[in-house]
Amino acid sequence: MFDRLEAVEARYEKLNELLSDPDIINDTTKLREYSKEQSEIQDTVEAYREYKSVKEQIDDAKAMLEDKLDADMREMVKEELSELQEQEEELSEKLRILLLPKDPNDDKNVIMEIRGAAGGDEAALFAGDLYRMYSRFAEAQGWKTEVMEASSTGVGGYKEIIFMITGKGAYSKLKFENGAHRVQRVPETESGGRIHTSTATVACLPEAEEVEVEIHEKDIRVDTYASSGAGGQSVNTTMSAVRLTHVPTNTVVTCQDEKSQIKNKEKAMKVLRARVYDKINREIQAEYDQNRKSAVGTGDRSERIRTYNFPQNRVTDHRIGLTIQKLDQILQGKLDEVINALIMEDQALKMEQAE
Repeated sequence: MFDRLEAVEARYEKLNELLSDPDIINDTTKLREYSKEQSEIQDTVEAYREYKSVKEQIDDAKAMLEDKLDADMREMVKEELSELQEQEEELSEKLRILLLPKDPNDDKNVIMEIRGAAGGDEAALFAGDLYRMYSRFAEAQGWKTEVMEASSTGVGGYKEIIFMITGKGAYSKLKFENGAHRVQRVPETESGGRIHTSTATVACLPEAEEVEVEIHEKDIRVDTYASSGAGGQSVNTTMSAVRLTHVPTNTVVTCQDEKSQIKNKEKAMKVLRARVYDKINREIQAEYDQNRKSAVGTGDRSERIRTYNFPQNRVTDHRIGLTIQKLDQILQGKLDEVINALIMEDQALKMEQAE
């Protein structure tokens, strides 16, 4: 482990030199590439340097105990040594985690797609609850949320809503949300007080940059049509709605959220690029199916991952056997306890595989 850490620190120093080289500064592509690489290993280097500092302090404390000290001083040094050894253990564990293979998409923005599935109007209402839950979580993280496309229902829910969450590390925290979310509650329309079970599906896609997935204009069919639904005078009068079809993968995206056709096309392209990137990644990773099944985030959209039980105020994540009696708080966006547990489980599985 420490050989690897030495190599990472040496690379960090080399990147410092490169980023101050005038030739690199004038080369936008290399500057961005090296800056990104440096940013990715900075936490590891800082933790390693802190670890080395603590080790030096431990050696100094042990050397002091070999000297002739009075009882009070000896006790003080022993106490300090104990605290330093705890720090050493914590930093060693932190470094093991930092050295685990990193998902290259972790720092990216996220495009989330939520759809009401089984349960009719109740499923659409639950899709709306999930959208608000993720929006509040994003707000608490200091991230920005932007609706890309929405198909609402008359009862206040969504048949489908697609939105982007912009913020550093958004994908790293939300990537485990892929799958079917189940709700158990008494619908407002149910006079007999019977509990109904409905589901909504969530897809979490990393935003793809143009350089990461090449989509040629000749491969895209663009259709425009009049937008429909509630809105201003532009609805049903201007051809502002856009449908993009990526012919090679048969990926279709529609957007009519904006009054401007240009803005709708821009939003649709972001979603299209993310979907094609996601499709390509899934095909590439297919050969690693066995490993993916043993990880927390399998990405299987048909898998039931979580149950939200209203009568018991309970949320259960079935992948890790986590049950929390805080449904009301979680729907307000307080997802940290669930998300942190998923991240820790994923890290533990990766450490087992690495060992």
